[in-house]
Amino acid sequence: MSTATEAATEESHANDSWQAGVVGGILGALGMGALVVVMNEPTIAVAIPSLYALAPPPSGAAGLFVHASHGAVLGVVFAAIVGALDLDSPGEQVGAGVVWGVLTWAVLAALVMPLWLGAVGSPASPPFPNFAVPSLLWHAVYGLVLGGVYAATVDRL
Repeated sequence: MSTATEAATEESHANDSWQAGVVGGILGALGMGALVVVMNEPTIAVAIPSLYALAPPPSGAAGLFVHASHGAVLGVVFAAIVGALDLDSPGEQVGAGVVWGVLTWAVLAALVMPLWLGAVGSPASPPFPNFAVPSLLWHAVYGLVLGGVYAATVDRL
């Protein structure tokens, strides 16, 4: 009986962790977005919406929406990675969040985004590659919030 309960709990945890990834990803992206607005508002107002030909919008709302959407999707990927690596302790999950944030910076922000913005003819197209230090900070904050929220909610959602 105990083994069946244990197996059901583990299966439920594995199936529901994506929800913690979505919540953590959205909150991480919004926290990161607030920092970006303070440090370099055109990134949210022009560059992010330009990825989908939404710029220049009348406000940064489109950029924040797109950014939060990206955060949610990347949060689900993070949850899958944490599950695959069997990272159970909150410290491991928060640490993995920071690593994930840095990886998203190195691959998506520094390499993919400049190519994508150049391909769509964005007025905010950065140079390629774009290993900007402020962007590293922003993505590390995203990962820290993602990992913290994930760790705090994975057993509750």
